[in-house]
Order: sequence, then structure tokens, then C-alpha cells
Amino acid sequence: MHRAYAIAVDRSTYQYAPTPWEQESWQDAALAWVADRLAERGLRMGGDLAVRLRPWSVLVRVPVEGRNAVWFKANPPAGAFEGPLTAALARWVPGQVLEPLAVDAERAWVLLPDGGELFRSVLSRAPVEPRAWEDLLHQYASLQQAVTPHAHEIERLGVPSTRTLDLPSAFDRLLTHNTALLPETRARLERLRPRLTDWCAELASAGIEDTLDHADLHDGQLFRPAPGRYTFFDWGDAAVSHPFCSLRIPVEKARARYGPQVLPRLLDAYLEAWTAPGRTAADLRRAAHLAWRLSALGRAASWGRTFPDPSRTASGDEHSAESLLDLLNEPPF
Repeated sequence: MHRAYAIAVDRSTYQYAPTPWEQESWQDAALAWVADRLAERGLRMGGDLAVRLRPWSVLVRVPVEGRNAVWFKANPPAGAFEGPLTAALARWVPGQVLEPLAVDAERAWVLLPDGGELFRSVLSRAPVEPRAWEDLLHQYASLQQAVTPHAHEIERLGVPSTRTLDLPSAFDRLLTHNTALLPETRARLERLRPRLTDWCAELASAGIEDTLDHADLHDGQLFRPAPGRYTFFDWGDAAVSHPFCSLRIPVEKARARYGPQVLPRLLDAYLEAWTAPGRTAADLRRAAHLAWRLSALGRAASWGRTFPDPSRTASGDEHSAESLLDLLNEPPF
């Protein structure tokens, strides 16, 4: 395939992690697909490509003549649900997520519009008050509630199901298949199993339905098109689980930026959306405490969603083991 544009590739610290980008035929097919999808809209590719390669995705910024760039993303087979999920969310919660320009579910490809400025860029440019994080947590909780009736549809799209009462079984699978855990660490985690089962039962008894958990909701996974408004994207780590499992990552990011004193107000901003008759603030705090700890299981499982690597049988196991160890740590509230 003749190319009239340059390609800059960013591999970060993953210099030898395999992705399908290494196959020229795959590159050609992917870029031809992008060109065809743009042509259907009367658009043309218009400049050099910026490619970001990670073990869990191929991401390409594609300049377009006369308008903003678009983004091509390829997921590994275990994350093939991201394109269909993003398209479904655009129907269910329009304006709160990016609406795909095109999705190829079979090949795990999606073409996305430019979402504007990342929240991370906003934070790096000028001081931002903690209220901005409160706004995003409240908006995200509303999104979770809006899609709760679609939980079974989300699972049918291929999004992993790690429902609250099924988390002990997920824990067992993660321990069984992880090759990076040291024997003494594995033994500590195995001793935790009865308590973990109790935590799950208690969390389920709070009466909050399982729904979509982004599972990696940090400041680089959000656009801020306007103050107080956010657009959520990058659903490749998502699962159907307890909604409060989403809370840990954004709160940890904000706590690192502003200090521990910000924790109570962020919890209140998120949990306010879940108030209901017979459900006290103390009940919600307790549920958040349990979900904070159990969210480690979702993070551990997500490390299995990488491109296949025939040279390594334990791809992601070390990162997964680190996440499992978080089960041993007390939440900060």
C-alpha cells in the first residue's frame, strides 16, 4: 500500500510488547478501513499519523482534511466489546460519551471523533478546584444509574460480568491462573477468601444494583468540553459489577493532587446520587468502603485483556498480582 504520509510510533516503555501493528498487512487493512469510513462521510485523510502502541490497544490519530482529526482504535480480542459498548452508550446517554463514527465489532476496531481537551490537560494548564472532581463524580454516577436497566444488554455485548455475588468465583479464577504470585503471597490471599465472601454478601445486601463499571476512570479518560461537563471514553477495562467499584481510581487521583482532606467531599459528591429511602449516609459509606477494596478484582482481571503474545505465557500476570495484593490493604476511610 503506497503511503503519502509519515507515521510516528510511540511505544512508551513497551518496546517489545507485540501488537498487530507489526504486521504490514494488518496496517494496510486498518488504514484502508479508516479511509473508506471517512470517504463514506465525504472526508479524506489529511496528514501524518501518530500511532500509540500498548499491549492493550493500538491507537492512531488520523488528521482529516478540513476538520478535526479522528482516532482509530484496535482492541485485543478480550476487549472487542469496546466499540459496540461505546455505540450503545451513545444511544443510552447521548452527549456523555463519544459517539463512534464507525465500529467493526468482528475485528475489534472503532473510529472515534476528537473529543476535545482532556481533563488531564486542563489540570496541567492551570489550578483546578476540587469542585471539578465533585462534578465529574456526580455526572458519572448519573450515567451509571441511567444505564443500569441495560446491564444485561451490556453483558450480551461481551462486556465481562463480575457481579457482586460472583466476585468470590472471580477471585478463585484469578488466583488459579496467575503465575506471578509468590507462594507466601498466594497463601495470604487464600486466607482472605472467607472474609472476601462476607464482604461481597454485605455489599450486595445494600440493595444497589450492579451496573457498568468503567474500572479505569482517571483524568486521562475524560474530556472536559465545558466547565462542569465531562465526556467519558476508553471503556476497554469495563465490566458489569457494583457501581461503587468505579470510585477508587478517580478519588485516588484527586487525593494525590489535593491531599487526604478532599476525600470526604468527593465521597459525598458521588454517593449523593445513590441516596434512597431507608438508605443512610452511613450505609452508603460502608458500601463504598467494601467496593473500594473489592475493585482490586476488576483491575486484576483487566490485565488479561492484552494482545496475545506467544513468547510469554504470563502476560499481565505481574500487574494482575499487584492488583490482587490491594485486597490486603484497608481503604482510607
